[in-house]
Amino acid sequence: MKLYGEAMPAPNPRRVRIFLAEKGLEVPEIRIGLREGGHRSPEHLARNSLGQVPVLELDDGTTISETIAICRYFEVLHPDPALFGVSALEQAQVDMWTRRMEFRLMVPVGMFWRHAHPLTARLLKQNVEFGESNREVVEKAQLWLDRELSDGRPYLTGDTYTIADITGQTTLDFADFTGLSTPAEAKHVLAWRERMAARPSATA
Repeated sequence: MKLYGEAMPAPNPRRVRIFLAEKGLEVPEIRIGLREGGHRSPEHLARNSLGQVPVLELDDGTTISETIAICRYFEVLHPDPALFGVSALEQAQVDMWTRRMEFRLMVPVGMFWRHAHPLTARLLKQNVEFGESNREVVEKAQLWLDRELSDGRPYLTGDTYTIADITGQTTLDFADFTGLSTPAEAKHVLAWRERMAARPSATA
């Protein structure tokens, strides 16, 4: 079994690394070299026709792509600690918050990265005005999240750390890298981020 991924700041491979660290699992990772075009190599396209990372390759050669799919695979094999929830309600809440982190934060951060950041200018035809418009979207989303966390709960779904926290953590860490920092007034988000950064898995 091996994992094809990329080093920091790539958020999706890091999501899987943090998830594995929280499970106490070690899976060899091969960094494919995104900046060098490794994701477009014939070998990698054979693993994932979309040319994305991460990709998990099983011992029999079967491949699994998409971050959440990979994490769910390991969740079934190693259910403790439960990072997708246990009860029906917990699982629904984890899915709800994971989707919120992906759509409310990850998507606009990704659009800013693709269309307004100088490092991606050579990779695609940028619409800089659209890219820059996502600054406000990301800021508003963080202020919304700040209001949600103002009830004092330690994690996104309540008292338990889950994949939703991993998704939010890696997204906002990547947002920092792109130049989209958390607003100073979002004190609850900043405190939550400090709790996430203090976990041993944060260095994965």
